[in-house]
Amino acid sequence: MDVVLFFEVHQPRRIRPDIYRIYPRKPSDIEIFYDELNMSILKRVVERVYRKATKIIYEAALETPGFKVTFSLSGLALEQFRRHAPDVLELFRELVSHEAAEFIAQTYYHSLVWFIDREEFREQIELQAKTVEELVGIRPRAAENTEFIYNNDIACFLYSMGFETVVTEGVDWVLGWRSPNYVYKAWGCDVRVLVRNYRLSDDIGFRFGARWWDQWPLTADKYATWLEATPGDVVFIAVDYETFGEHHWPESGIYEFLRWLPREIAKRPRLRFATVSEAASRHPPRDVYDVPPWATISWADERDLSAWLGNEIQRNAFALLAWLYPYAKALGGETLRLWRELSTSDHFYYQATKTGPAGEVHSYFSPYGSAYKAHDVYMAALVALLIEIRERWNVEAAERLVFNDERCFYGQGVRICSLKELKSVDTNFKRRNYEDLLKWLVDIFLLTPDEARRILS
Repeated sequence: MDVVLFFEVHQPRRIRPDIYRIYPRKPSDIEIFYDELNMSILKRVVERVYRKATKIIYEAALETPGFKVTFSLSGLALEQFRRHAPDVLELFRELVSHEAAEFIAQTYYHSLVWFIDREEFREQIELQAKTVEELVGIRPRAAENTEFIYNNDIACFLYSMGFETVVTEGVDWVLGWRSPNYVYKAWGCDVRVLVRNYRLSDDIGFRFGARWWDQWPLTADKYATWLEATPGDVVFIAVDYETFGEHHWPESGIYEFLRWLPREIAKRPRLRFATVSEAASRHPPRDVYDVPPWATISWADERDLSAWLGNEIQRNAFALLAWLYPYAKALGGETLRLWRELSTSDHFYYQATKTGPAGEVHSYFSPYGSAYKAHDVYMAALVALLIEIRERWNVEAAERLVFNDERCFYGQGVRICSLKELKSVDTNFKRRNYEDLLKWLVDIFLLTPDEARRILS
C-alpha cells in the first residue's frame, strides 16, 4: 500500500487591526497589512517548522530508501520564503534533486476565487505553478483548490488545465460505504482523485498532543502499525505543515515523531512511500467521486464551506469582494494585487462565529479576538481598496470593464455589459434611453457625467 505524506504550507498577510486610522489619507500597502505581526509569526514558524521540519525530512530522504513526500505551497508563502528564508527554498530544491518530494499546484493567494471568476482562478493556479517551477525547480502535475475545496466542476476545470490528479477530503457522506484508501475518478472527466483519510490525518494534526486521548502518546512505531493494518491501495495523510513545531510545540515530541516515522514505515514490507502523482498513477480508479457543485466539500470544520461562508457577515464581506473584482481587474497592477491579497481565505476564516471545537480552532488562528472585529477590519480594508479604485479610475479602465451580472443594462430586449457593446447599439436606442444610460455609465462604469455624455454622443 502506498503511503502519501502531504504537507500544506501557507502564510497569509494579516490586515492591521487599526486600519481605521488610515482615513482620510490614501491607503498604502504598508498601512493595510499588519507586517510587524506577519514578520514576527513568519520568523517563528520558519525556525520551528519550515527550517527544522524540512531538515528532518531531508535527512530522512538521505537515510531511508524510497522516502518521499508531497508539498502544496501557496504563492504567498513562496514569496515570503524568497524574501526572508531563501535557505528553506534551497532545502526544497534539494528534496526535488533527490526525487524525494513532489510539489503540487494551488491558488497563488490561497483564495476563494473559484466562486468569483473562473479565469481569475486559472490565472492564480498558473501563477503559483510558474512560481513553484521557478523557485523549487519542478512543474506541478497535480493540483488542489484552496483548503481542499472540491466539486465535480473544480476537478474537471483543473483537468482541462492539464493536471492529472486532484486531491481533496475523504468525506463520509460522499464515500458512503466506500473507503478513502483507494484512487477515485472525478464525475464528468478522467482526472484521478486522491481523498484524504481524515481520521489518520487528524491523529497527527489534532490529537497528537491531546493528553485526554486514549492513544496518547502517539509514537512513530504505533502509527506505522496502524498504517500497516489499514486496508486499501493508498493511504493519503494530509496535514498543515505547521503541525510540526507550531501547532504542536517541540516539547510535545512532534520532531521525534516526524524523524522516526519514515524509518518505521520503511520497516514494514506492505508499505511503500509515494507522492500524490505516483500513487494516483499506480492504481486504477475504483469508482467515481461525485460531488455536485451545490454540495461543495472542503477539509475544514464540517467538511463544507461554512468555515469561510457560513454566516451572514462572511457572505456580505465576500459579496463586496466579488463586486469589486471587475474594477480591480480593469485597473490591474497593484490594485489587482491588493484585491487578490484580500481574496485570501484566511480573512473569511477569522470571521467565523462558530462555537465548540471548531470555534476554538478559528479563535486560535485569528489575531483579532472576535469574529466581529475581524469583519470590521476586513470591511475597512475593502473600503481602502475602493478608495484605491476610485483614485486610479480612468476612461481606459472603464473600457476594459466587462460584466456578467446584474450590472448589465437591460432595456427593450437589449442587454449591454460593456462599453464595446454599447458602441455597437443602434443610435435610436441610445436616444430613447439616454437618461438611463447616462446614469448607468456614471453609477456602474464610474465615469464623470461629461465622460458619459461623450461616449453616448
